[in-house]
Amino acid sequence: MLPHSAGLSDSTRSPARASFSGDPAHLADPFMLTPSFAMVAGETSGDLLAGLLLDGFRARWPLLTAAGIGGPQMVQRGFDAWWPSEKLAVRGYVEVLRHYRGIVAIREQLKTRLLTDRPDVFIGVDAPDFNLDLEAALKGQGVKTVHFVCPSIWAWRAGRVEKIRRSADHVLCIFPFEPALLAQHGIAATYVGHPLANVIPLAPDRLAARTALGLVADDTVAAILPGSRESEVRYLIQRFLAAAVLVRKEKPAIRFVVPAVAALRDTIEAAAEASGLGASLQVITGQSHTVLAACDVTLIASGTATLEAALFKRPMVIAYNMNWLSWQIMRRKQLQPWVGLPNILCQDFVVPELLQDAATPAAMASAVLGWLDAPGKVQALQQRFTELHHALRRDTTQLATDAIEKILES
Repeated sequence: MLPHSAGLSDSTRSPARASFSGDPAHLADPFMLTPSFAMVAGETSGDLLAGLLLDGFRARWPLLTAAGIGGPQMVQRGFDAWWPSEKLAVRGYVEVLRHYRGIVAIREQLKTRLLTDRPDVFIGVDAPDFNLDLEAALKGQGVKTVHFVCPSIWAWRAGRVEKIRRSADHVLCIFPFEPALLAQHGIAATYVGHPLANVIPLAPDRLAARTALGLVADDTVAAILPGSRESEVRYLIQRFLAAAVLVRKEKPAIRFVVPAVAALRDTIEAAAEASGLGASLQVITGQSHTVLAACDVTLIASGTATLEAALFKRPMVIAYNMNWLSWQIMRRKQLQPWVGLPNILCQDFVVPELLQDAATPAAMASAVLGWLDAPGKVQALQQRFTELHHALRRDTTQLATDAIEKILES
C-alpha cells in the first residue's frame, strides 16, 4: 500500500505529464475546444466512474487535457496519472491512520501543483475524505470544483453536508433522491444517473460470460468478491474461502470464481491454495463484470461492487469485517438500518447483510445456499433489481458533460 513518502516526488517528474495553462484565454473560444480538467479518483470504483466521464468529455472536447490521480481506466482514455488511484485505496479509520502522512503529502503536493498550474475545473470523483479538503482549498483560491458521487450523508456522517457546501461548486449525484437533499442545504447538484446502469445490460448474457471464463453452461457458479483494497482482502478472503468450503460440502460440483485486483492477486492465490478448494476455485485478474454476469450467486464485500451485482440481477450475500475500532466508530455514525447499497436503494433487506462478528463462514455459507435452493426467491429479487436498474439508467455521460459545460461557462 502507501509508503509515507517513497516515490511521491518521482511521480511529478513524468516527461509526458499534462500541463494546464494558467492563462484562461483558450476559454474565449465559444466552442470550448480545449478545457483542462484536474481529476482525483480513488481506488478501482472511482477509476471506472471517472473513465466513463472522460468518454463523454472527450466526445465533446477532443483536445481536452486531464491529469491528477487516476487508474488504468482513466489512463486508457488519455488521462495523465501523476499518482495511481491505488495510493488512496485505504479503508476504515485505523487503516487510514497508518497511511495518513503519505496521503496528506500527496494531497499537499497536488494542491500546490494545481494552484500553480490551474485547471479550468477540478473534479473529485468519490474519495470524499481526500477530495473534499482538496476541493475546499482549490475553491477558496478561485478554482471551480465539482464533486462526482455525493457522499452518503443520507446513510451516515450527516454533518459532512457543511463540508460539501464549502468544498464543491456543484455535485453530480448518482442517486435520484440526492439533489433535493442537497438543495435543502443550498448546494447545487444534478442527478446524472449511475454510469454503471448504462454500461451493464438490462439482460446480462450469462452463457457468453461463462464461455469467456471457460465455464460450462449448466455449472453452478458462485462469485467471490472480497474487495479491491488490501485491508479488505486481508480481513475477508480467508473468511470467504472458508464459507466456500462449507458450500462445496453441500454442492460438490459448484465452481467458485474470484476476480482479483492485479496488485492483490498473489495474496488471494496464496489464500486459495491454502483453502483446499483446488480446481473448484478459479482466480482471475480483473473481469469482475464478466464474473458477475456468469455467476448464479455472489458472496461480496460491501461497497460499489454490491450495486454492480444488483445491476447484473444476481442474488448476493453481503459480508464485511474490518478493524474492531473502525467498526465501532462507523456503526455509531450509521443513520440507516442497511449498509449494502442494494438494500439502501430498495429501502429493504432484499439481500442478507452479515457484518463484523455476524460474518462467520457458517452464516455466509448458509445464506449462499439459501439463494441456490430458492429459485422463486431469486426470480422475485431479479424483478426488484430490474426496477432499480431502470431508475438509475440515465444518459450519465451526456448529463454530466452538460453540467460541466455550464460550470465552465459560468
